[in-house]
Amino acid sequence: MGGLTRLLTFLNSLTERNIPFVLGSFRDDTIMVSFALFGERYEVDFFEDNEEYCIFVGDEGPSGDLTPVHRAIEAWQ
Repeated sequence: MGGLTRLLTFLNSLTERNIPFVLGSFRDDTIMVSFALFGERYEVDFFEDNEEYCIFVGDEGPSGDLTPVHRAIEAWQ
């Protein structure tokens, strides 16, 4: 099964379950699908011949203090 077919099958699975997702491209050779389920955030990268994923678990709740955000932006090279 080709990369595009695997990606479309995955997106259809999310859509059938009413799971909202966002598509992104942060690497030259992938399309990333991001979605969240009950306190977990998932990022799945689809390559032409395989997939990779990351699961983020824990408190990613909002904060009103932007100081860490500003520090991270200023530190980025």
